[in-house]
Amino acid sequence: MELSAEESAEIESLKRQRFDTRRATVPALEEILYEPMPVLDHGFVRVVDYMGDDGAVVQAARVSYGKGTRSVRGDAGLINYLMRHRHTTPFEMCEIKYHVKLPIFVARQWIRHRTANVNEYSARYSILDREYYVPAPEHLGAQSKSNRQGRGEILDGDEAARVLALLKSDAERSHAHYEEMLNEDAAGETLDPTKRGLARELARINLTLSTYTQWYWKIDLHNLLHFLSLRTDAHAQYEIRAYADVMLETLRRWVPLTHEAFSEFAMGGVRVSAKGLAVIRRMIAGEKVSADTSGLSKREWLEIMEAVVPPDPDPVEATARKE
Repeated sequence: MELSAEESAEIESLKRQRFDTRRATVPALEEILYEPMPVLDHGFVRVVDYMGDDGAVVQAARVSYGKGTRSVRGDAGLINYLMRHRHTTPFEMCEIKYHVKLPIFVARQWIRHRTANVNEYSARYSILDREYYVPAPEHLGAQSKSNRQGRGEILDGDEAARVLALLKSDAERSHAHYEEMLNEDAAGETLDPTKRGLARELARINLTLSTYTQWYWKIDLHNLLHFLSLRTDAHAQYEIRAYADVMLETLRRWVPLTHEAFSEFAMGGVRVSAKGLAVIRRMIAGEKVSADTSGLSKREWLEIMEAVVPPDPDPVEATARKE
């Protein structure tokens, strides 16, 4: 990750500022406020502002539920209760704003979460830097045979070298043509005074999806938790998961009680259908249930088995059980 001189100066200026306030502040989050946390090869995430803390969640819940919450012991117990029973409104009382630098193809996945306020760097007005994402060799997966939107075995040797060379050369060529059409370099200097440059809004259309963009992204805590539950999941694409993992750490610093409840009930828990629950009850009662007798689809059966049956050290026996 590289910052321009202007970006570094701005961050240092912001870090020197101090404000007297009666608002709730969180020391652990203040420690990393404005600091860019590297993601992928050129990207970053940084927290630039926030409102509220765990106390704001508790306060909102107690206003809403009144005396009914007094039987819940302490703030942690109340937050656990809210998370467990999916009472989401109190979590909407907190907000956080991030500055994110990310590849365009990741941004197009990310923007599907339509519950945030977003302001993105505009290539109609400014010139994009010559920065593009190239996967590390260990992330060059072949197309999965069982998942149409996932990766399978890792490419290696000549296959990996060929793909990396193509990714780099295509990105370099498209950006060189971008600057040629603009007739400007990244600093805005004219390349050939005898030629007119193409409008920036048109020249950008030739860039690859690996090109980096930036945005400010502001979201409330409830919707941030939903984003993180999907994007930190093992099935999410690696590149967006890398950003979500960094943001999960900012969540832990910001609202530790909420983070703990989220880890326990949302990320560490399992949602089960009514039919799936009936199968689990049959198993607890001592009935021997198989995929054929469960009445569940093959996928749901496997998901339940992975969730409730301890891993089997014997691969042959584990395979037989799945079949």
